[in-house]
Amino acid sequence: MFFRPQLLDSFTGYNRALLTKDVLAGVTVGVVALPLAMAFAIASGLKPEAGIFTAIIAGGLISLLGGSRVQIGGPAGAFIVIVYGIVERYGVPNLLLATAMSGVFLFLMGLFRLGTLVRFIPIAVIIGFTNGIAFLIGLSQIKDFFGLQIEKMPAHFFQSIHALLQAANTFNPAALGLACGSLGLLILWRLFNSRLGWLAHLPGTVVTMVLATIITSIFNLPIDTIGTRFGGIPSSLPSFEWIPISWGNAEYMVAPALTLALLGAIESLLCARIADGLIHDRHESNQELMAQGIANFTIPFFGGMPATGTIARTVTNIESGATTPISGIVHALTLLIIVLFAAPLAKNIPLACLAAILMYVAWNMGEWKKFIELKQFRLPYRITILSVFFLTVILDLTIAVEVGLLLAFITFIYRISSLSRCETALASDYPRLANQQGRIDAYRIHGAIFFGAVKLLEKIEANLPTHTLLLDLKNVIYIDTSGMDTIMELAHLCKLRNIKLIICGLAHQPLEMVERSDFFSVLPPDSFYPDLSSGVEAATA
Repeated sequence: MFFRPQLLDSFTGYNRALLTKDVLAGVTVGVVALPLAMAFAIASGLKPEAGIFTAIIAGGLISLLGGSRVQIGGPAGAFIVIVYGIVERYGVPNLLLATAMSGVFLFLMGLFRLGTLVRFIPIAVIIGFTNGIAFLIGLSQIKDFFGLQIEKMPAHFFQSIHALLQAANTFNPAALGLACGSLGLLILWRLFNSRLGWLAHLPGTVVTMVLATIITSIFNLPIDTIGTRFGGIPSSLPSFEWIPISWGNAEYMVAPALTLALLGAIESLLCARIADGLIHDRHESNQELMAQGIANFTIPFFGGMPATGTIARTVTNIESGATTPISGIVHALTLLIIVLFAAPLAKNIPLACLAAILMYVAWNMGEWKKFIELKQFRLPYRITILSVFFLTVILDLTIAVEVGLLLAFITFIYRISSLSRCETALASDYPRLANQQGRIDAYRIHGAIFFGAVKLLEKIEANLPTHTLLLDLKNVIYIDTSGMDTIMELAHLCKLRNIKLIICGLAHQPLEMVERSDFFSVLPPDSFYPDLSSGVEAATA
């Protein structure tokens, strides 16, 4: 069945004990998701409720329809830079359009079974753009972390640096102190978590947010809060509204939508693979992509932002005892209850605290050790990871991924072509070839004959014997169309010079390629032998 949510297969052996675990895990993740959802939305240039509504609606749909048992969906830090850039350049209505279009792309990716292709993106590219996004998230939070007076942060790197430097003398000591205290508490909570006893079950982000809100309210600190900047958050879900759609806008949104879809696919499937390793299960990648597509197509009609699988919340879900998608649905319901009954309390949450939380998330999101370990890897790997990182930071994620994939492709072609080799068959192995060099030559080819390694045959063309040429392809694992064309050109050249060409050892994919190209009709029937020994015997008979 092409569409089968994991939820339908999760009830075999399900009992009250497992339901209790799922409910408790869902409540825990729901509480953890609250500050993150608001922080991600604010950092993306949106109102805090956009993040909460996305966690509720999109997160619920992803758990209900997804292909993973324990993955939690919602707004993610990886989207911050992309969403902020779209909002600044095209506006919120076009962000909603791009999000809906990305949902269509994601669904089609799953429908056409392209989920496994995401795994072919090299790890160097993934690390490069993940670290680049983490760096940009940290950079985007400097404004609220220091309480700087900047009306609107630019989306581009150099303009952001210029704006921060220009406003450096406007920093707010109260905001900086609260942000540093919040960040310090988050770090200490993680370091000493095992010594906190029953308190260890409380999420550090939630504890930090509550304490920062209480301190801000008691001392009436002169800093920005959700209430002063956004007027608080609504205590109800938004109503369904059609998003403005026009062909003119849609034309410009194709590239941003593809970027959102690609990033969402990578992030969600990477998260699902991590979850698989923790619960010793296997997700259905194409079902997950279709669920992500439905969620991202739906959420813009409720004023939300792009959603994907979230690693931190998924790991929290697993560590809290979750076993089925029920926990993800409970997580969405928990957020809904918080919005309905506790929304007025959110107006006093200080933005400096949310900035500290995002700084903490960005640091944990990046794989910074990989930069320290770069000297252990080959130069092409270093160039790829650093190029993707700097291009993500300075230019654009789309350009960074394109360049990264191109560099990885070139490196792969070079490595595979360097592993392919051609060697002369020795007379010591085949006595019949003794004193026949220049008249009867035999070559063994290893590896792949493809467009990056056709030079192997071109070298043979330059040194053709006078009577017979034998090619042993027993150790060739792959031939592409370029390689097949080169073999046919070699056969044509041999025919012109009245040289007999003998092919030995065809098997598996090379044999299939020869059959498909009708190469058997090009040479006489006595030109093909199962191994080099029989070919040499026939040539020297």
